[in-house]
Amino acid sequence: MIIITGSGGLIGSQSVLYFCNIGEEVVGIDNNMREYFFGSDGRVSNVIDILKNKKNYTHYQIDIRDSNSIDEIFSKYGKNIRAVIHCAAQPSHDWAAKEPFVDFSINSLGTLNLLESYRKYCHNASFIFTSTNKVYGDKPNFLPLIEKEKRWDLESSHQFSKFGIDENFGIDLCKHSLFGVSKASADLMVQEYGRYFGLNTVCFRGGCLTGPGHQGAQLHGFLSYLVKCCVKEKKYTIFGYKGKQVRDNIHSYDLVKAFDEYIKNPKPAQIYNIGGGIYSNTSILEAIELIQKYSGKQLNYEVIDSPRIGDHIWYISDLRKFINDYPNWKITKNNDQIIKEMVDAECEK
Repeated sequence: MIIITGSGGLIGSQSVLYFCNIGEEVVGIDNNMREYFFGSDGRVSNVIDILKNKKNYTHYQIDIRDSNSIDEIFSKYGKNIRAVIHCAAQPSHDWAAKEPFVDFSINSLGTLNLLESYRKYCHNASFIFTSTNKVYGDKPNFLPLIEKEKRWDLESSHQFSKFGIDENFGIDLCKHSLFGVSKASADLMVQEYGRYFGLNTVCFRGGCLTGPGHQGAQLHGFLSYLVKCCVKEKKYTIFGYKGKQVRDNIHSYDLVKAFDEYIKNPKPAQIYNIGGGIYSNTSILEAIELIQKYSGKQLNYEVIDSPRIGDHIWYISDLRKFINDYPNWKITKNNDQIIKEMVDAECEK
């Protein structure tokens, strides 16, 4: 059986559906904190209600900061647990600055609670952590970037220009945002449990994780919220960089397939940059064009000069390390397909 935290969120719910559909017993942990973070736009209670209809799904509405409740769940299932997929998080740069203690307690201390129960009760299982490219802070912004008509790009002579940013990129001496720091703390702890205790832990440092199941809000989930604003004819604000900032987008299904590959053949204390890579990336301006094409609507938007603190101008994940270790995995949905799927889903609501 598999334990999935943040089971009502985008990656958590996709993981629940995937593993339930292949016959796994799944235990989900989610207390709908997204509604506290983002209001009704972030609510996942409706998603959780749908998941509860799965016969092989059991839900626990608890907070990962509650170490006693986490310990009880892990002790109940014990060695029957073959994987932990940890998706629960406070996921927003901007929100973290409002309530730093809440952000850190969820992202860092909540992760430690899970790791310790995992070590005590099911140490032969795999522990998968959905980390983030924000652990690299704003270092990507100091790469040699060039401005093009609709996007920023990296100078072709640079080592990252062909395949993207790899796992050897440093995380020190830069500005992260408080969210980036809390996630980096958790990321390092997950690695350390792998190295120090010899456990099968892995950090997937995600680019933009997206798909039609994303409950996008202004402070989190740019592509989902961008689609929502266009389809629902709401004004959208682009923060800085002329709207030419570049993100690589990976569909939630492709990410969960990567989780499955790792579980089948785990390697201790691993780090993988994971995203759309060179196969699936876009600037905001380019994304707007595609959304307008598929929705048939024009987006009302403005570009303001001030970027979000710690935000990336250009970030594309180098996927070669993961593909080398798990050659059966590949990107199946590119940026164009992802956006069309998201627009169709939003139009049906």
